[in-house]
Parts: sequence; C-alpha cells; structure tokens
Amino acid sequence: MEVKARAPGKIILSGEHAVVHGSTAVAASIDLYTYATISFPIAENDDSLKLQLKDVALEFSWPIGRIKEALSNLGAPSSSTPTSCSIESVKSISALVDEQNIPEAKIALASGVSAFLWLYTSIRGFKSATVVVTSDLPLGSGLGSSASFCVALSAALLALSDSVNVDAQHQGWSMFGEPDLELLNNWAFEGEKIIHGKPSGIDNTVSTYGNMIKFRSGNLTRITSKMPLKMLVTNTKVGRNTKALVAGVSERTLRHPNAMSFVFNAVDSISNDLANIILSPAPDDVSITEKEEKLEELMEMNQGLLQCMGVSHASIETVLRTTLKYKLASKLTGAGGGGCVLTLLPTLLSGTVVDKVIAELESCGFQCLIARIGGNGVEICIGGSS
Repeated sequence: MEVKARAPGKIILSGEHAVVHGSTAVAASIDLYTYATISFPIAENDDSLKLQLKDVALEFSWPIGRIKEALSNLGAPSSSTPTSCSIESVKSISALVDEQNIPEAKIALASGVSAFLWLYTSIRGFKSATVVVTSDLPLGSGLGSSASFCVALSAALLALSDSVNVDAQHQGWSMFGEPDLELLNNWAFEGEKIIHGKPSGIDNTVSTYGNMIKFRSGNLTRITSKMPLKMLVTNTKVGRNTKALVAGVSERTLRHPNAMSFVFNAVDSISNDLANIILSPAPDDVSITEKEEKLEELMEMNQGLLQCMGVSHASIETVLRTTLKYKLASKLTGAGGGGCVLTLLPTLLSGTVVDKVIAELESCGFQCLIARIGGNGVEICIGGSS
C-alpha cells in the first residue's frame, strides 16, 4: 500500500511587513506543490524508518529500535490530538538528526528533518516505512515550502490513521472533509513550530485549505476567489534574513512614525480593495480585464510602499524593470530583500510575450515559475494512482 499527499505553496498578494503593524494582508495558495509519499517495506526484516528528500539528494535512515530508545517517553501515538514537541523531545530528536551527519551546506534542512520525526512518531508511532518527499517549490524563497512539507506529511500520516475519513477506493486526488482539515492544519502547525519557533500559522493554513486568506491582527478569514488569476513567480535566488528585514521596518517606523503610519494605512486599503475585487463576480472577459487592470494598479502601489519600507533589493528592481518593459505589473512577495517577485499575467496576454519575459529574466540568472492562484488545498491519493 502507498499513500501520497500533496500540499500547495503560498504567496502574499498584499500586505507583507505592514501586517506586523496592524494592516490587513492577503495570502493565496499556488498550484506548486510539495508531495509526500509513504510506502511500507516488503521485506519483513526491514525494521527502519527512511526519509528521502529527492530534490536535495539526501536520504536518512533510523532503526525503529533507536527511535524508540530516544523517544521512550513518547507513549502511544494519538493522531486525534495534536501535541507540541517538549523541550526534552526536541533534544532527543536533535540527537537522532545529528547522527545522520547532514552536510554543512544543507544543515538548514535539519529542522525540517526534526519536524518529520516528531510528526511521524506522534501520529504513526514506532513503525517502519519509507517516506519520499519531492517539491515544485524552491526552498527558503518565501513560497511556504516548509509549511507545505508539514501539511503534506501530516495529510499522508493522518490518512493512515483512524482519525480522518478517507475513501480508500477513490481513484486520483481527493480532498479532506472540513473537520479533518482542522485536525490536519493543527498537526502541520506543530511541525512549523519546530522549524520556525513562532510561526504565524498563515502558511500552513493557506496550504491546508487552499484558495485565499485575509488576515489582520491574528484574525484569519478564508475567502474564495471569483476570478482566475495567473502569476509569473520569479525566484531571484537571493537569500534574505527575514528577522533583519522585519526589524529594519520597525526601526524606520520608530524614526518616522507619522509617515510610516500613512504607509501602513495605505497598505491596509490596498489589501481590502484587492480582496473585494477578487471576491466580486466577473461574468465575461471584459469584466475580467477591468479587474486585472485594477489589480495591476494595486500591485504597483503596494510595491511602491514596500520600497518606502526599505525592503526592496537590486535583484527585485531588475525584475520590476524587465517586466515593466512589457507593460506588466510586479511586486515582491514575502520578506523582500531578494526572494521572489510576482508578476500578474493577464488573461489576454499572448504566450509569445510570456516566453520573451521569461527568457529575459532567466538570462539574469533568475528562476521563473508560472502558477495559478487560489486553487485547492491539500489533497490525498491512496494507492499511488494520481
């Protein structure tokens, strides 16, 4: 038997950074996924847990007896009750990860491996299996790769438990019911806490439920898009320090409180306007085009305000200049300082223009991905028929 789950990544359409200062932000799922596949050993004497991270060419293996020894205080798995990893368990899991001798260049993945061990043993217990993970998402670029990893893994593990209702006879991808999604999201959040310490919960919620989320001051509201949206996502491949960028905005706010207050209020208006446009029906191509033009203006305004906050970067500006030559609107997404840039691809835009834009951006060393916005959340496939 094989169980496969896929969970989407996410983008911030508007409101990044300003949301920390009380403004509204809008996030959306994208049809770029992380896949987690769980299969079981054929050989009876194979008593180990294996994790294969295909995209980074890493494979880990632990004897089940060694995991039991390290996590002897864990007790029986309780898949219906999401549990935080205790300090004692964190230390035990870190020792298990350290034994794998992760190469120094890939040591940033250690926290993800720790999250895997916690989620697996908490939901599934001390049972042998092989878990294979692949992803469409570039790591550490602000597209929610760690959250989609935790969501996909939690989904595959829960599908093997008695805590969710899954139709084992269904062919192809299927979705979870609403109560099951809540349980899944809470488990994924526990994984995110191991990776990030104090995550907002936005990334795993978008990945779990899909579509879009509007959030302000800790309150999340799920919204459903009434129009098709397609974006070019350009990964500048420039790493960034999110904490330093957030701190930089806060310091600028202390130096210029009145000016920055106007900036944050403007971002709040942009996010609400954007959400209203996306939520309103678009009965024909003319309506869609009009709405796309309004979204382009809002994206350009949001990008200008992000520049006011000091979170742009030379690589981001290169993407903006390149797409502007083709009369396309772009903005950074996430922390800024590098990372990814969104470019709205209007419905009536020709494929030839898109190809030219991509070719020019890739000649700068950037990675380009085309994504549809606001699709399904996490999905499951039993038996591998996807």
